Amino acid sequence: MVENVFDAEVDLGTAESDWLSADWSIPGLHWSDVVTMVVVAPHPDDEVLGVGGLLSMAAAAGVDVRVVAVTDGDGSHPGSPTVSAEDLRALRPVESERALAELGIVQPPTRLQFTDGEVEKHEDALARALVPLLDATPGTWCLTPWRGDGHPDHEATARACLTAAAVVGIPVVEYPIWMWHWATPEHRAVPWSRSRRIDLPAHAVEAKRASIERFESQIRPLSDHPADRAVLPPHILTRFRRPFEVVFA
Repeated sequence: MVENVFDAEVDLGTAESDWLSADWSIPGLHWSDVVTMVVVAPHPDDEVLGVGGLLSMAAAAGVDVRVVAVTDGDGSHPGSPTVSAEDLRALRPVESERALAELGIVQPPTRLQFTDGEVEKHEDALARALVPLLDATPGTWCLTPWRGDGHPDHEATARACLTAAAVVGIPVVEYPIWMWHWATPEHRAVPWSRSRRIDLPAHAVEAKRASIERFESQIRPLSDHPADRAVLPPHILTRFRRPFEVVFA
């Protein structure tokens, strides 16, 4: 998720009603032949926000779901009088593991511990670190944030994933996070021709919602201090509680 790139309380972004009124008659994502999903998250919670419903369905279907956390998300509350970066480095991975358990994923994420907010500076090193984590066998997918998402950590992670996946020869599926905030249903920068829809059954919707609730440090204020406000306030979260998800394939 965004680490203070957008001020979510000041900039409300595109209303969810605008997205829900758009034409979502797009092709579905065909994933029935997938054996392994390697889901790369720049920060703990991106994987749940972007494709938590898909991950829940995949885990239930017996797909080997592996999560890779690029950073530990310690940059979410700079200037907080309540939590330090060290506190967040300890807290957010725990929240992530609890969230993934709600989706039926018991294998803890692989944590690469790159510096939150500085992934772009280490993009080549990240690509090298990802290569051995991507299974080159048929039926393996790499899932990453969309390369044009609007957050530098997200975009650098996407480019590193594309580089690493090309080395091992597996497909990449990109999931938007902050695109839903700044874009519009007809925005020309968005690759709508590659968009694919994932309809979520009720149990996957509920699992994703329960999973999001585990990220307490992000969805609720830590105190009344301005630096402790929720990074993911309700108007942001509503975009990730839909009965469908959209990716770029």
